[in-house]
Amino acid sequence: MKTATIIAFCLVVIGSLVWFIIGIANFNVVAWLFGAGEGAVVSRIVYSLVGISALWLVFYYAIYNPSRQMQR
Repeated sequence: MKTATIIAFCLVVIGSLVWFIIGIANFNVVAWLFGAGEGAVVSRIVYSLVGISALWLVFYYAIYNPSRQMQR
């Protein structure tokens, strides 16, 4: 589970950097690398993986809150 969380964290960081570049420079790196338009299946897969990773991190934090104090 630790490996999946690390991969999810990396994908979310990469996705946030992509959105930062879109916001600042109006340049979509994913569309540039994998294509845009109707035939951009790979781009949709990349965006889906980033979204799934974000959901994984939300649920991971909700279930295994690492900052939670242990109750005795």
